Amino acid sequence: MNDKREGAVRAALSGRIDSGNASVIEAELRGQLEGHAGEPVILDAEKLEYISSAGLRVILRLVKEHRDLRVVGVSSEIYEIFEMTGFTEMMTVEKAYRTVSVDGCEVIGEGFNGKVYRIDRDNVVKTYKNADALAEIRHEREVAKLALILGVPTAISYDVVRVGDSYGSVFELLNARSFTKILIEEPERMDFCVREYVKMLKKIHSIAVPEGKLPKIKEKVLCAVRRVKDTLPEGLGDKLLGMVEAIPDSDRMIHGDCHTKNIVLAGDEVLLIDMDTLSVGDPIFEFLYMYNAYVGYSEYDPGIVLDFQGYDAKTAREFWHRTLAAYFETDDEDAINAVEEKIRCLAYPYLLDWSARHPGHDKEKEKATADLWRSRLVELLGRVDDLDLGAVAAAGRDPDELNIEAATDNLDEVINFVNEKLETCDCSPKAQMQMDLAVEEIFVNIANYAYAPDKGRATVRVEVSDEPVTVTITFIDRGVPYDPLKKDDPDVTLPAGEREVGGLGIFLTKQIMDDLSYEYRDGQNILTLKKKL
Repeated sequence: MNDKREGAVRAALSGRIDSGNASVIEAELRGQLEGHAGEPVILDAEKLEYISSAGLRVILRLVKEHRDLRVVGVSSEIYEIFEMTGFTEMMTVEKAYRTVSVDGCEVIGEGFNGKVYRIDRDNVVKTYKNADALAEIRHEREVAKLALILGVPTAISYDVVRVGDSYGSVFELLNARSFTKILIEEPERMDFCVREYVKMLKKIHSIAVPEGKLPKIKEKVLCAVRRVKDTLPEGLGDKLLGMVEAIPDSDRMIHGDCHTKNIVLAGDEVLLIDMDTLSVGDPIFEFLYMYNAYVGYSEYDPGIVLDFQGYDAKTAREFWHRTLAAYFETDDEDAINAVEEKIRCLAYPYLLDWSARHPGHDKEKEKATADLWRSRLVELLGRVDDLDLGAVAAAGRDPDELNIEAATDNLDEVINFVNEKLETCDCSPKAQMQMDLAVEEIFVNIANYAYAPDKGRATVRVEVSDEPVTVTITFIDRGVPYDPLKKDDPDVTLPAGEREVGGLGIFLTKQIMDDLSYEYRDGQNILTLKKKL
C-alpha cells in the first residue's frame, strides 16, 4: 500500500521474502513506487517475519534507484540479518521500538527540546518535542558518550522507545531527584544545591574538547545578535556585535541548558542530563542561557519561571545570584552586578531573537515583553564596553582574601594562601609553623561543623600591619552561629583516662596566638586571630 507521509513514499514489507516469492514482491514494490523516481522511500518492515538473500537483493536493487531509502520497524532478528550482511552500513535500517506511556509520570527534568519522565523506580525516559527525533537521539547519545569519556558525570541511554507520536531515550537513574525538586521540597538545602551546581559548572568548563567534536556556541549566538542588531538604536547594534565578536574562541565544554531541572541527585552522585545542547565556547555563553532560565524569560511575567521550574521567581533569582557569587568566588555585590550586566548584554538579544522566531497568540504581551528586554539592553549598552567576565571577577576579589569551599580537602590551599601573605613580612619559621597550626585547627573546625551535614564556603583574610609587625587572620563563614571562645579550656593536668575528647584545637590556638576575638554579624561567624612578630 502506498502512503505519502513524512515527505516520502511508504510501502510495507510483510510475511516472508525468500527465493520463492522475491520476484513477485519486487514487482509489487516497483508498481507502488512507479512515478516516484528520485523521491525518498520508506519500507515499513514491522510485519516482516523472514528475509533471505533473495529478498536482500530486491532491496539492494531498490536502493540503487532510490538513494534515500530506509527500512523501518525492523525486528531484532531481521535487523541482525541486515547488520550481518553490511546493509546497515550502506543505508538506514531502524529497529522496531517498544512503546512507553508517560501518562501520569513525574517530570524530573526539562530542556529546550524535551522532557524527562520517571517511568519506574529505576528508569527515566527523555521524550522529544520533534516527532522525527531519531537523529537528535543519535546525536545526544554520541555527545553524552564523549562527555562521559572526558569526565562529566552523566547518564547514557541504553534504549530507544516510542512515546506517543515521537521517540524517547531510556536511562537508568535510580531514585534520581532533580535539583528543582530538592529546592521545592527542601528549600533549606539551597546551599548544597548551589555548591554542587557550581562544582559541576567548573568541572564542565575545565574540560578541553578535541577539535571538531562539538559545535561552537559562539556562532549560534552571533547569528542571533546579527538578526537583532538592526532593531537597536543607531550604533548600539554594531557595538554589541563587535563585543560578541571580540569574545575569544575557546575549546572548553559548555552544557548550553544547565538549569536545576537538568542536574539530578542519583543516590549520592550528582549527574548532568539532557546533553543534546553540548558545545564549546567561553563560559559567558553558559551564563547567558542560565540567566534566561532563571530570570530572563520571566522578567515581564514572573509566573513563567514558576510554571517551568516549579519554584517562584524569588527563589530563582536567589539561586542565580548565589551561583554567580560562588562561581566567581566573591561576595562583592559590585563585582557580581558587573558580571551580571555583561551576561545580560548577551541574554537580551538572544531572548529578542527567540521571541521573534517563536511567535505566540498573545501579541500584546509578547510586544510588552520584547519592549522590556530591548529597553534594558539599550540601557546596558550605554555603559558596558566589553564582555570579559574574567577581568571583572578578578577586580572584584580582594587580594588579601581567599573565598573557598569549607572542606578539609582544601586545607593545603588555605595554608599556602596564608604562607604567601607571610612572605611579605619577616616571619620566623617557628612563628609560621605556629600560625599554620592555628589556621589548620580553625579551618578544619569550620569544615567539619559549620554547615553540617551540608557544606558551605569560608573566607580567610590575612592582613599584615606595622609598628609592631602584626599578622591578623580572620575566618568568616555563614554556618550555624557558634562562639568557640565560650568553650571552657580542657584540663590538661588530668591523666589521659579522665580527659574529655575534643576542645584541644581552640585551646592550642589560644596558646599560639596573641589575641582571639569572635562576633556574629550579618548572618556570619567572624573569628579573628592576631599574632605579633
